[in-house]
Amino acid sequence: MIKIPGRLTVRTIHGRNGPFNVGRLAASIGEFVIKDPQLDQFSEGVFEGEFLLLEIRPASYFASGRLVVEVRAKVGEMLLTEDGMLVTQHGPRFDSAEMDPLEEEAAPVPPVPPAPPAPESGEPIAPPAPPSQVDAGEGPGPQTPDTHAAGQEANPDAELFGLLWPLGQSVKLDPTVDRALFRRQVSRLKELGYRFQAPTQTWQAAA
Repeated sequence: MIKIPGRLTVRTIHGRNGPFNVGRLAASIGEFVIKDPQLDQFSEGVFEGEFLLLEIRPASYFASGRLVVEVRAKVGEMLLTEDGMLVTQHGPRFDSAEMDPLEEEAAPVPPVPPAPPAPESGEPIAPPAPPSQVDAGEGPGPQTPDTHAAGQEANPDAELFGLLWPLGQSVKLDPTVDRALFRRQVSRLKELGYRFQAPTQTWQAAA
């Protein structure tokens, strides 16, 4: 873990799962590829400041019949000095065929759990419990899980933002949540009129 000054260039790539951001961090110790979820909040631009590097490692992926090998850095805290400058043609080169990190992070299919062991020979097998019945005159059975109280409806924004709901004037998202969820939160904040402030990595409601 090391904190170094540098310049981060962010570009937006349009992939099969929608737009996503990738970055190139230029520092005194080298240039690194950044594909952290928190970048999906940024607009395209160049950002200067101090960066806390948690990890530096090689990574590779296949794209358009090519094997791409790159050096990636995982960034924690970013202390940026300004909102960012426009990207110029003389900035770092980005590959439009870069793989979406969502595809790289696709979870494998979980293994099928093993069947319970068969009872040993001679061991009695307990008969299944009879289904419960409601006698005449008793009250109705329990409601099904999808039954809502009268007048109550699920709030999709409350489900989307979880503990952040209700949203305040300033919102700071947690980039450690699932990347797909994080992108949906970013998209919804934009729809609600919030604007991202790069120096503080917070979203501010429109005045």
